[in-house]
Amino acid sequence: MPKYQRVYAALWRDIESGRLREGDRLPSEAELERKFGASRITVGRAVRDLQAAGLVERRAGSGTFIKSRAHIAGAFSFGLLIPDLGETEIFEPICQGMMASPLAREHALIWGSVHGAGQTKDDHAWQLCRQYIDRRVSGVFFAPLESTRGKDDVNKRIADALDEAGIPVVLLDRTVLPYPRRGRHDLVGIDNRRAGYVITEHLLRLNAHRITFVGQPHSAPTVDAREAGYREALYTWDAPVERRRIQRIDPEDAAVVRSLMSSNPPEAIVCANDRTAARLMRTLLRLDYRVPQDIRLVGIDDVEYASLLPVPLTTLRQPTRQIGDAALTAMLERVARRDLPARDILLHADLIVRDSCGASLKVD
Repeated sequence: MPKYQRVYAALWRDIESGRLREGDRLPSEAELERKFGASRITVGRAVRDLQAAGLVERRAGSGTFIKSRAHIAGAFSFGLLIPDLGETEIFEPICQGMMASPLAREHALIWGSVHGAGQTKDDHAWQLCRQYIDRRVSGVFFAPLESTRGKDDVNKRIADALDEAGIPVVLLDRTVLPYPRRGRHDLVGIDNRRAGYVITEHLLRLNAHRITFVGQPHSAPTVDAREAGYREALYTWDAPVERRRIQRIDPEDAAVVRSLMSSNPPEAIVCANDRTAARLMRTLLRLDYRVPQDIRLVGIDDVEYASLLPVPLTTLRQPTRQIGDAALTAMLERVARRDLPARDILLHADLIVRDSCGASLKVD
């Protein structure tokens, strides 16, 4: 968990436990810096997040005070259950979008805290689920696990437990069930199948024919949907759809990448996301392949570092902050109307063209 979130969580626990009471003045930022051993920027961000969550209010010339319950009557507390926070780069700006929403001012967004050395990600997610159930939160924003062998069973176990407890769930980015199964919860994200289609079509328009799709093992259902879009684009453009060109590999394994590029190598690679693209680009460059001269490379997500890679990455931009705002709206609607049918709320993703796709290369 990023340090500002740890500061936020500690202050939130002090407020919820009554150690900091309504009307109390929050310690100054200088005092909080000393208490947590954190920088002014870190402390300032945590305090701003408390304010955005409706827990504190700033009074000019006086300081920051715990907000009176009379000012937040009818407020809800929503848990954030995002096991891949800090690993999957889209989730932090999604959370920022929630907190920046005008709707967030009267409600609390909670980062749960689970302590235990040597815990697996699966165990951590389950304990966080139980913590939210015990606290009787008003709803949970859940981004199901990926990258673990048991992710499907754990995700279903968490969703079932929250349903049994009567706690509304809004899914972020991905479904609980493997693609293409839908599930029974609201989902806010992008149309991942369309994303796979659009980014593959971009390469086809650049006259690439042998196009490989690369994802990592045990990925989220979003990757399966993007792969489906990749296959649909090839089919629509009368390009060969070859099973051997769909790979689930470790992009940092040089031997595997060398094998991928050795016989009848691809002209272009669609990576399931920017994280995979960044790791694969590093391996390709280490093996003396030039991007995009020898191999065109694209990703999906447009994470913060996509433009800072050795070769700036062509990708599709997820509207992450807008996803956060839409997710909070969906949650408030779900709390008010439990009988609404499950919905997919899919936002538009823009194509961002940079150097890695070879769009600027001269065609002989």
